[in-house]
Amino acid sequence: MKRNGQRMLMLIDDEPAQRRLVAVIAARRGWRTVFAGDHEMALAMLGTPDGMALDAILLDHWAPECDAAALIAELRANRPALPILMLTANGSVANAVEAMRAGATDFLVKPLAAERLLSALDAAMGGPSAGELRPLTEKLSMPLAFDEIVGSAPQFRAALAIAAKAARARVPVLIEGESGVGKEVIAEAIHNASPRARKPLIRVNCGAIPANLVESELFGHEKGAFTGAFERKIGRFQEAEGGTIFLDEIGEMPLDAQVKLLRVLQSGEIQSLGARHTRIVDVRVLAATNKTLADEVEAGRLREDLYYRLNVVQVTIPPLRDRPGDVPPLARHLLARVTEQPGLRPLGITDDAIALLAGYEWPGNVRQLQNALFRAAVLCDGDALTRADFPQIAQMAAARTHPVPANHGIAPSGGVTLFRADGNLRALEEIEADVIRLAIGHYRGRMTEVARRLGIGRSTLYRKLGELGIDQSAA
Repeated sequence: MKRNGQRMLMLIDDEPAQRRLVAVIAARRGWRTVFAGDHEMALAMLGTPDGMALDAILLDHWAPECDAAALIAELRANRPALPILMLTANGSVANAVEAMRAGATDFLVKPLAAERLLSALDAAMGGPSAGELRPLTEKLSMPLAFDEIVGSAPQFRAALAIAAKAARARVPVLIEGESGVGKEVIAEAIHNASPRARKPLIRVNCGAIPANLVESELFGHEKGAFTGAFERKIGRFQEAEGGTIFLDEIGEMPLDAQVKLLRVLQSGEIQSLGARHTRIVDVRVLAATNKTLADEVEAGRLREDLYYRLNVVQVTIPPLRDRPGDVPPLARHLLARVTEQPGLRPLGITDDAIALLAGYEWPGNVRQLQNALFRAAVLCDGDALTRADFPQIAQMAAARTHPVPANHGIAPSGGVTLFRADGNLRALEEIEADVIRLAIGHYRGRMTEVARRLGIGRSTLYRKLGELGIDQSAA
């Protein structure tokens, strides 16, 4: 049961290392994690005191002897309102589509980044990231050249121009910007436009690696270098020989590893853990961060000499809210890419949907927009996405710009008012509209759940949204 108001997360996974990682990350937001090793144990735990207090479930796709879609459906049948997050090493869109249609709330891929798990948990609880379905499409293949990157805002084009100019050089590039602005896309474009394009681009998320394993991951280790080092491991720098290494979330790198990274930048030397000798590697370093690294230096979390070595060329990507004119072409571009994926079909998007998307601030930036389009495409029954296919975005936009008046008909207690101020009954259509609005808010925009609880089909629900004009105010 809950302790001191902690939220409760169930992780269905049999890997001890993954269990420890998830528990530590979730604890940063005050979550307590309980564990189930398999399908049967998870279902059995639902009836325990801890199971009754659950706020969310995180399911490893490769849980032993478990059909993930069947387990999601069974969990959903037992606990209809409980958010279910999917964790998998396989980033295929087909798996995401299957999980979504089975009832998953969100979809994350390994290696698990701390920031993405915490954002997913926040969204599941209706926190600041509510409606931001981050990782569903994080593994969509989208390598783009600079001239293919969508965006015409002057500050964005200026950042691209700096990146394109730096691509031909060997110098390190530091890419700064909020989460989801497309830092990895820019890094890929730099690599693809460089003389190293035929060599590998190795991606490392520094925030997804436990602190005690960062040096081994980056520089490798020899057999017997430490307890558990049963065989020799080649580090990511050695894998990137002749090419580029992209260090995402560089601000999360431990200080010990920062010393070794500085050595690579200064001399090209690496030394595996347990090795007697160093070796020279020819690797270009691109780094990205959603923090202000100058502040990290001031706080003592980043070495000043490393900062200046990384920051030879700085590319700052503006957030999407600062370039709203880019949203319509970007939405159409992303939708075309999304619907090319297995299990999906080509879809259009209506002007009212584009207007809704263009008017939203997108705290999760391009990644949030892409994932909102992905979820809408998965669940869409028609030939084009409409405003009704983005209920969470519309609901938040309506709450920000069109607050519900006190006499709108929703009772202060959260119920529905049946009578007008003059004592006469309200029209049935008005009452029905309020009930639907109330359900959408209560189930945080999960339209399948709203339809199920109202006892109607999804197509009927969406028809009523249009007939009652709810898409303009609360859906």
